Amino acid sequence: MLDKNISSFYALVFRQKHIQRWGLMRNIFPETLAQHSSECAMIAHSLAVIGNKLYGKSYDTGKIVTMALFHDVPEVFTGDMPTPVKYANPVIRKEFAEIEEQSTENLLAKLPVELKSGFSEIFENIEKDSECYRLLKAADRLCAYIKCMEEEKYNNSEFSSARKGIEEKLEETKKELPELEYFMEKFLPAFDLTLDQQQEI
Repeated sequence: MLDKNISSFYALVFRQKHIQRWGLMRNIFPETLAQHSSECAMIAHSLAVIGNKLYGKSYDTGKIVTMALFHDVPEVFTGDMPTPVKYANPVIRKEFAEIEEQSTENLLAKLPVELKSGFSEIFENIEKDSECYRLLKAADRLCAYIKCMEEEKYNNSEFSSARKGIEEKLEETKKELPELEYFMEKFLPAFDLTLDQQQEI
């Protein structure tokens, strides 16, 4: 008989390492949800630091990193829904948003009652804090763009059209987020280099 006093919250969260992303694409380098969340957190942190140091912003870097680490956690129940499917039309998007919300509730229900509010505010902030959400979305898109760059670097043309579409969205976002433009100019080009070249610059 299962002990109802234990919590499966983190056991479920850690299942992100089993969730594969880019399911409709041929991948040279498979990417898990755990890997994506970690990379997204690093980039979100970088954008926040750039914004604070260079553009007079006042981002809460700890809050943004935490949001990035948890932003896709509901997918431990749903799997990674490919973007073309998820955003195919407003009806599907609305339905999937409700599924994600239910997944979040299911996950939070696994927490001890005395801790639940400390975690529920993370998921609430992801949607409600527009400034942080915009930065998180930019970091999420940068991760997807970098993934496309890395696949194309090894002659996988499967990601070419995805890269163009993401680049267009990033170009639009740069107009309101100078920290994103800075990151793209200063850091992105190195992802196209070899290891030796990366070490030389």
